[in-house]
Amino acid sequence: MYAQCPDCLTVYALDAASLAQARGSVRCGHCAAVFDALVTLSDVLPPEPFESLPAQPPQPDPPQLVMPVYRPPPQLHLPEAPPAAVAPPAFVRPRPPLKRGRWIAGSALLALLLAAQLGWAERDALVVDGATRPWLAAICRGMHCRLPLVQDLAALKLTSRDIRPHPSVPGALIISATLRNDAPFAQPFPVVDVSLSDLDENRVAMRRFRPSDYVRDAALRARGLAPGASAALVFEVEDPGRNAVAFEFGFE
Repeated sequence: MYAQCPDCLTVYALDAASLAQARGSVRCGHCAAVFDALVTLSDVLPPEPFESLPAQPPQPDPPQLVMPVYRPPPQLHLPEAPPAAVAPPAFVRPRPPLKRGRWIAGSALLALLLAAQLGWAERDALVVDGATRPWLAAICRGMHCRLPLVQDLAALKLTSRDIRPHPSVPGALIISATLRNDAPFAQPFPVVDVSLSDLDENRVAMRRFRPSDYVRDAALRARGLAPGASAALVFEVEDPGRNAVAFEFGFE
């Protein structure tokens, strides 16, 4: 298609895309005039030489198009139904938020329970530890309870021991010893094993003594053997005969 600038009469070749961009309004590349290309739009040029393209006569009514070349097939469009409002299940319905104070109180309670569980699991180590035992003892005094005594048999030492015939009971022996607690804490009185053996170290007699057998005072047994304290042990046993020439102590 062709169109002519009305000012400088320059004729230009056009395409549908150029006309559609500004609805037929174009700018002349020679004199820069803006004009309506639809006025002189023509699909052929007149024989040369010519002065101007014929102007398109104005029509009072839109022209009737009678040569269709394509029509898109009809499409069935169904209106979309609006989504139905569904109430959320009971288990996902939002709950009113808890007050902040309740959260803090609940967290503090859980922390205390966790600390109590850890303390119970490590109670033996905490009772023995010199840093924590005073605190635990103070808590127990306030709760009118007593810390359990912790036993460390390796810290019990015999500082002296002796065996001799009983001075007043025929066929009996008196075994005496001194027990010292080298631990930094009080210990329960141990169960004492006394073994008598012959020259070949064969055991000929054995006796086990509980704390109540050699500590008569119940209150003293409950307090235990204090740190660095010593206790005198005296046992009366039957004389197993001349074969018993050695004796040995053991603790449980």
